[in-house]
Amino acid sequence: MPDTPHLDLHADVVALTAAICDIPSVSREEAALADAIEEALRPLDHLTVSRLGNTLVARTELGRAERVVLAGHIDTVPITVDADGAPSNVPTRRVVENGEELLVGRGTVDMKGGVAVQLRVAAELAAPNRDITFVFYEGEEIESEFNGLLHLEQQRPELIDDADFAVLLEPTSGAVEGGCNGTLRAEVTTRGRAAHSARPWKGHNAIHDAAEILRRLSEYSPATRTVDELEFREGLNAVGIAGGIAGNVIPDRCVVTVNYRYAPSLTPGDAERHVREVFNGFDVRITDNARGARPGLHLPAARAFVEALDVPVLAKQGWTDVSRFAAMGVAAVNFGPGDPNLAHMDDERAPVREYVDCENALLRWLS
Repeated sequence: MPDTPHLDLHADVVALTAAICDIPSVSREEAALADAIEEALRPLDHLTVSRLGNTLVARTELGRAERVVLAGHIDTVPITVDADGAPSNVPTRRVVENGEELLVGRGTVDMKGGVAVQLRVAAELAAPNRDITFVFYEGEEIESEFNGLLHLEQQRPELIDDADFAVLLEPTSGAVEGGCNGTLRAEVTTRGRAAHSARPWKGHNAIHDAAEILRRLSEYSPATRTVDELEFREGLNAVGIAGGIAGNVIPDRCVVTVNYRYAPSLTPGDAERHVREVFNGFDVRITDNARGARPGLHLPAARAFVEALDVPVLAKQGWTDVSRFAAMGVAAVNFGPGDPNLAHMDDERAPVREYVDCENALLRWLS
């Protein structure tokens, strides 16, 4: 068996980010990186380390009045390959563009820079001013059933549910992004009658009927809702369409898949009712519905975090695992290096100063 890659937690945060990115950890293939993180954490006497699958939890047990979670997922979307089948965005490389030094490669944005910051804080702060639970988890980029936070919640909740506040180090370009939108997926189906395409009058074309679904979507005006003083923009969009079985058959079924991103002031039931109202008269099947999370920035722990960092505060327009913490009754925000608009791109990249700034901000808060 190959040796476990070594991570030097005393290297600077940029070098550590590059080292973590250079250990491939596509979803369901996180074992090598999880092994490396575990090997780096075990010698730290101030931490108690637990492992569940390829998810690691490291906790201080200092009896502080407050406990916070620093969490980040260790998996990435697949690595890009070139025409010859060779990986094109690992290993990482440093470049300078317009006078700014960047780290380029898979995971540099989403979200191994945040993982590196967690590891640096774990190594540097043996006696933080709050107890800290560090969570490095698997399976965030794929179906929920593989999510390491979900596994902890189901199998080892005592490791994470005693926190007062959580910071998810997802990329935010160094701003604090409060809460997150909910997300619902639904299949809207039209039904016709199959016939030979040479005799279309014998059938009824289900794909043609989908024009009404698309018309309603194109005329839809999404809401912007203010929740805890932050503005969350909603969206309802077609993300897929399927129909037809052959080039000479009038299709008897067409399915339009829609995605509704809804503000955290709505419940999953509210979101479902809204989608069914928009597509009244059609067969609607809800295939996924994940609750959003209110920002919770009025809570003392969250307010102290924002005041200590003194950075912009925005609403999280996507869905992140802050929702899982909110469901456990733990207020949570997103804060991490990297521009989320560059996540998952083939030329994923982040300014190296954002890794440094993020590390320094958390060290100030927790020292």
